[in-house]
Order: sequence, then C-alpha cells, then structure tokens
Amino acid sequence: MLDAQSGIRRVLMLLTLTVIVGITAPVSAQVPRVYGQGSAASGMGNAFAAQADNPSALHYNPAGMTQLRGVQLMGGLSLVGGVTDFRSPAGVTTTGDHDGTVAWPGPGHGYLTANLQDLGVSSLGNVTVGIGITTPFGSVMRWPDNSPLRTITTFTALPLFDIKPTIAYQVTQDLSIGVGADIYTFASFFGEGHAELRSISPGGLVPAGSKLEFNGKDTAAGFNVGGLYTALRNGSGQPIANLAVVYRSQATLHLDGAFSANGVKIQDATTTLVLPQVITGGIALWPIRNPEREWKVELNVDYVGWKSVRSLDIHLANGFTIPQPQNWKSTYTILVGTEYRWLQLERFPGWEVAVRGGYTNQQTQVPDLTFNPGVPSADLHVISGGIGLICRENGSFLGLIPCGSLGVGPLKPKLVGLDLFYQAFLYEPRTISGVSGIRAPVNGRYDTTLHAGGLSVRVSF
Repeated sequence: MLDAQSGIRRVLMLLTLTVIVGITAPVSAQVPRVYGQGSAASGMGNAFAAQADNPSALHYNPAGMTQLRGVQLMGGLSLVGGVTDFRSPAGVTTTGDHDGTVAWPGPGHGYLTANLQDLGVSSLGNVTVGIGITTPFGSVMRWPDNSPLRTITTFTALPLFDIKPTIAYQVTQDLSIGVGADIYTFASFFGEGHAELRSISPGGLVPAGSKLEFNGKDTAAGFNVGGLYTALRNGSGQPIANLAVVYRSQATLHLDGAFSANGVKIQDATTTLVLPQVITGGIALWPIRNPEREWKVELNVDYVGWKSVRSLDIHLANGFTIPQPQNWKSTYTILVGTEYRWLQLERFPGWEVAVRGGYTNQQTQVPDLTFNPGVPSADLHVISGGIGLICRENGSFLGLIPCGSLGVGPLKPKLVGLDLFYQAFLYEPRTISGVSGIRAPVNGRYDTTLHAGGLSVRVSF
C-alpha cells in the first residue's frame, strides 16, 4: 500500500511538471487543425495512430497507452514560420504572416502516462492512465492595416488548448481500447486568452477606417475513443501488423466577449465556433523487426467533419448580427510515414537511433465564396523528416554521464529520449474569383509556404 501511495505522489509531481511544459507554448498555425502533437509522430508525417508507442498516444490513439510501462513523461514545442503572398486582380500585392516571421511561442504539448500495475495497483494491471495538454486546433494570421484585404481581416487568433484526461485498457493480448475527455479552453497566460477577429471598417454603422475587433472565449467538452488491434506478431511476440481506429467528437464553443471600434467597446457580443468530429483509420506494418533493427511503414486516413462549421456570425447584445458565413466542407487527409531504428549500436551501447520521414496530403475545407484570408486555406502537401535518440539506463552521455543516473533523488529514469523534426508545408497556389459585394477584396491569388521544426523530450521511469 505504501508503494502504491508513493507511486501516486510521484505521478502527481510529474503531472505538475507536465502542465508547466504544456502551457508555456500557445498555438500558432495557419490552418484551424494542428496535426503535429509530438515530434516523433511529426517526423513521420503524423502517421502514428497504429504505432502509438510513446506518450503522445494520448493524442494520436489513446489505446496505444497500454504499450507504455511504468511512468512516462513527454513535453515539447514547435516553431512555425512562413508567409502568404497575395496579388489582387489589379496587381496590388501584400504579405501576411504569423504575427511575425516566426510565430512565438509555437504550439506545445505535454503528456504523462502511468501503468497502474507498475505503480503497485496489481488488480488494475491492464489499465494505463494519463493526462495531456495539446493544441489540436488554432490559428494566428496577420495582414497589414493598409493591405487591400483590410476590410476583411487584419488579424485572427485562436489560442485554444485541450486538456486530455485519458484511460486505456488492454482487453486481450492483441486488443486495447482507450477513452479520454477533451476539455477545450482559453487562459490568460496562453496567448491573449481569447479568440480575436480584427479588421478595418469599410464604413456604414462604424466610420470608415475604424479598427474593429471581436474577442470572446469559452470552455467546451468533447471526447475521444481509440482502438488498437495487433493482427500479426513476430517470433518474439512483437507486433508486425497493427490496425487502428480513433474517433474524436465534435465540440461547440460559444465565444462570449465584446465588439469594439478603435479600442472602445460598442456591445457585448458572441459567436459560435464548432470544432469538427475527426475519424482516423490506420495500418502499420513492420517489414523488419528484430533485436537489432526495426523498420515501420504506416498509412493513416483522416475524415474531418468541417461541414459543421456553417457560420461565425457575430451577435451583438442589441440584437444586430454581423454575418460571417463559412459553409466549410468535410475533407479527407492522407498521412504516410516511415521509421527506421537501430536498436543496438556497438560504439554506443545503451543507445538507439531512429530516422523518420513522411508525407501528408490535406484537402482545403474552405469554398471560394466564403474564403477568408484570416485562414488562407488551400490544398496542402507536407514533407516531413526527423530523427530520434534514446539513451537507456545502461547508456551514457558522451561516455561520461550514465543516463540512468539522471533524475531527482530516488526518481531515476530507465530511458531518456530526444526527438527532432522538420516539416515543409507546400500549399498549392489558390486563386479566388467571382466574389462580389463587400467581400470582393478577397479576389486574387494566394501563395503560401510554411516551415516548422520542433523537439520533444521523453523520460520513462
């Protein structure tokens, strides 16, 4: 009983550290959905649902948590940079960015998992619990106040994060399931602590040239469910063919805040933002898996129910409504990734090295008629690459510091890992035409290229 209590105290201490890591990096991304929530997975094009063998399984497939022994902690962040170039039909050009050439801070993630048997609760040996903080949805985009797009948008931001308490259960040797809550919220220490939409008034109810702003915040709950099935194993009992399915529910945020002009509040205001349901299917195969080497290839397919985003109409307290039609369409995303690992290095005993690569093809969800440069969406190709380093307790850093000696007091790691990734986001050029009326300024060509890189640190006890 004392061992179990001691284990629980250690988990609480690690949970505090995880929360600190996760909340120090608000979201920054051009499209509303942020795929990368772990550097190892990002290096594989985020094709990870059927592997899910590190703490980021909390996000990619909660059922994968049953593969994790002991207590495991992961935290990391990414940097996102790049621009969108716009050319109007008249030849006027301007450039938008992420509130700077590089969005800072970038998207962050933090995870903690614990196998209950390894904490001394032997009656629940098939149960693994965890909690995570991620940034799965969000955006930030800035355009100059004098751009031809100014009456549509000058700035948008959605510094939203997700708190994820999760539990997984190993039903049989080959089948695991996981379920978790998604608590989407804002906080004052996380970006500006609310969603923002800014533009320049074209005239009418508010004098032309006035700086308009809507901001609002809310908390909403959703859930996620995952399954992981091992169809084939090698002679050592290791999986060589896995199947995965993950469902993430829709959630609705009622963003309550204010509508202002030139910094002066005009009215209380509200809008509704629907976060879509996401269904993921995946298959992972290991053509090579032995004590010396592993090679994995994986295919994931995502269905994203963006059709639930019908409008972002802003409703003022006086009954007036500012229409913001969206009418987005649901999309599919194809994610392909691979990883090659060397498990036994003669010159570096106790170390493992992995190289990774991936490709993602994502369809745009925004139709021409409701296109908004605040989310300059287009069909997207993402090229990914990464490396991973693991030092086990019998390894040493630079031949001097045993990895198993790191830690605090009696809390010594069995594994320390570092993952790095780079991604190039290659958006297809998009030309908008035929939009009339007050939204006519969006007509023109948009060219976007982004770059992202980041790291995750992983520790297993």
